[in-house]
Amino acid sequence: MAENIIIRVQSPEGMKKIASTKRETAAAFLKKVAKEFGFSSNGFSIYLNRNKTGEILSQNKTLSLLKIKHGDMLFLFPSSAGPSSENMDTAQPHTSSSYPSFPSSSSSSSSLSRSHSAPQIPEDEIDQYLSKQEGKIYRNRDPQLCRHGLMGKCVHCVPLEPFDEDYLNHLDPPVKHMSFHAYIRKLTGGADKGKFVALENISCKIKSGCEGHPPWPEGICTKCQPSAITLNRQKYRHVDNIMFENHTIADRFLDFWRKTGNQRMGYLYGRYTEHKDIPLGLRAEVAAIYEPPQIGTQNSLELIEDPKAEAVEEIAAKLGLRKVGWIFTDLLSEDTRIGTVRYTRNKDSYFLSAEECITAGHFQNQHANACRLSPDGHFGSKFVTVVATGGPDNQVHFEGYQVSNQCMALVRDECLLPCRDAPELGYAKESSTEQYVPDVFYKDTDKFGNDITHLARPLPVEYLIIDITTTFPKDPVFTFSSTLRFPIENRDALGETQDFHSLATYLSQCSSSSSFLGIVSDFHLLLFLVTNEVMPLQDSIGLLLDAVKTSNEELAQTWKKSEQWATIEQLCSTVGGQPSGSMDYAMGGPTLPQSSSAVWSCLHCTFMNQPGTEHCEMCSLPRS
Repeated sequence: MAENIIIRVQSPEGMKKIASTKRETAAAFLKKVAKEFGFSSNGFSIYLNRNKTGEILSQNKTLSLLKIKHGDMLFLFPSSAGPSSENMDTAQPHTSSSYPSFPSSSSSSSSLSRSHSAPQIPEDEIDQYLSKQEGKIYRNRDPQLCRHGLMGKCVHCVPLEPFDEDYLNHLDPPVKHMSFHAYIRKLTGGADKGKFVALENISCKIKSGCEGHPPWPEGICTKCQPSAITLNRQKYRHVDNIMFENHTIADRFLDFWRKTGNQRMGYLYGRYTEHKDIPLGLRAEVAAIYEPPQIGTQNSLELIEDPKAEAVEEIAAKLGLRKVGWIFTDLLSEDTRIGTVRYTRNKDSYFLSAEECITAGHFQNQHANACRLSPDGHFGSKFVTVVATGGPDNQVHFEGYQVSNQCMALVRDECLLPCRDAPELGYAKESSTEQYVPDVFYKDTDKFGNDITHLARPLPVEYLIIDITTTFPKDPVFTFSSTLRFPIENRDALGETQDFHSLATYLSQCSSSSSFLGIVSDFHLLLFLVTNEVMPLQDSIGLLLDAVKTSNEELAQTWKKSEQWATIEQLCSTVGGQPSGSMDYAMGGPTLPQSSSAVWSCLHCTFMNQPGTEHCEMCSLPRS
């Protein structure tokens, strides 16, 4: 009787007990499992561990040799991907197999029934990666509190969960918001292992299809009426850090304000990576800033429709980049002699105005975050907001923010308005005959420490804001390695234009030792080559974009020999008035046009001068 043992086998369909013996071979045991669960002999795999390690193969070794004892639990995973395997993965949140790999049978919710109704939207690669990480916070043995051996664990040294608030509060500096993936682990870490977890998007609109009464404003019922909203400070954030690859990106963006005094806005292009300073954290790395058409003054910004928006997105995607956020300046000069700016955004005024929160919510709704736990297939957003403003030391600081998911819902359903005279206050709309707006509340504490509920008319916007640390690396990184500066798009107000005159000037500045890849590795130059009206290269620049993306000089040299680049060189030599042979900067140093009958560019200020002059009309410096 001592030879008989019971082995527990956990599968997506549940757990079953298999009677066996110590001397039974693994092959015979696997046949029993296949018969019990209704699988073919090769339709599943069994592992000793939940993270799919220690696979039990069909062999003649006995269970005792495989160290399988009475009462042990094994883990069965079907070989073919389906809803069952997804349910098995999501039921165990703290292992490397916690989430299904995408896009194999992507984006199911935790429960089996929900997987059929949820849209099949693949998550981002970084989300797939983080969902497979363990995320535990390992601690060393405490020599004073731990009374066990080196191999033991106690409450003072046992690994912590990634959502442990005490640990996050004791970091330096303290972390107020856990990462979004840590929040998911918290939801899926209970007794039910997240089987019934669903991240519901808030809706402020009346549900359609209610036939028991006339439509609004003639009638409404509890079935179609949206619930009232009580604003809470969000405990998690979708992005935990914003990092610019180098200072040059920010400096070039700030040049517009330095030269004109007008505010400026741009879109941040980069990628999402792991942020290792926070458990299961996510970082937005910025590699370039694209400045769309806009009208800026000292205290306002107005965006204009951008005809090149689709082309920019396409180029960025081919370069391995995506739009990760937006940036704008709010700078007022205090002392031009020492370069200080006013410190206007602080706890006594505001960090983001209500109008800026609404704009951020609009952008975040446009760039929703794909999420498998949401019935809608998306939840929240990883789109960030960066403000270039004055800091406590009267120097330019970059502050990062997002707005909460509740703010996104209020903006999406047009329920939130800014206040005209108080930028730090928003205002929840009142219901009208055209639109029903649910009541919006927020909680505050009075002077006696009691929680008081207020109607959000008006609404302090700090209930909607999530702050994000914005940093620059100690060791700069350059996705675009060009050391020269090609003019930035849509800066006609500064006299900086993107045309073949500026391209000829840019190429003429290249030294003989410059590599071709180093010359063309400039985001704004690549945009010009694709979007210029004289000779757009949208259909033939793919090889060059691949070369810049992979930093491959051979690919760049191959593209340089193409007819398209030869035509570009010819256009530049014609516009600049220099022979095409002198444009071969990679073989010899370029020479400026010396012909007195051609328009020439000033070496010092790049102003295009009329022929027959020997001194620049703009800066009065000599031609040579």
